[in-house]
Amino acid sequence: MKVAIIGGTGRAGREISAELARRGHQVTAIARHPEQALADPAVIAIKGDVNDPAALTEAIRGHDAVVSAVMFSDTDPASLVGAVRASGVPRYLVVGGAGSLEVAPGVRLIDTPEFPEAYKAEAGRGAAFLDYLRGVTDIDWTFLSPSALFFVGERKGAFRLGTDQLLVDADGNSSISYADYAIALVDEIETPQHSRTRFTVGY
Repeated sequence: MKVAIIGGTGRAGREISAELARRGHQVTAIARHPEQALADPAVIAIKGDVNDPAALTEAIRGHDAVVSAVMFSDTDPASLVGAVRASGVPRYLVVGGAGSLEVAPGVRLIDTPEFPEAYKAEAGRGAAFLDYLRGVTDIDWTFLSPSALFFVGERKGAFRLGTDQLLVDADGNSSISYADYAIALVDEIETPQHSRTRFTVGY
């Protein structure tokens, strides 16, 4: 498949690029600094601005799927969704956040006293982005939330999937590496299981 990654030079974007390339797919990494994209024959890096919807529409046109791997504080959901809609790309996947996941019925992680103040603005924007997507019915979207700790680490290939609840292991930890997150996302691209919904991945 041909997959475009908006924000293809970030930690998530590079790992998703690597996983797609590993499986034989073609990747278009779109970023403000394309020279920072993964150096791989399967990856074409192009300069793009998430806040230029007309140019973004043309950059992603003709792909089988588009992945949004950019900070929520840098984006507007209506603008991004509008670009995907105008491009005709059939699938839209979003690298989500953990803040909107529930730790108890009706209690989100972002609402707990322990949630770091420094991450609240970004997490709040991520939750608002998901709320916006839930009102979109004419695009096949998927929002994949990582666990609470999203870290650079090994590609284990073993993890669990969930829906709207934070995944926690037997020791009370909630974590996933970027590499294993990428496996879950590319699995979803290849074999769609979560159309117009959010799911999560963790150990």
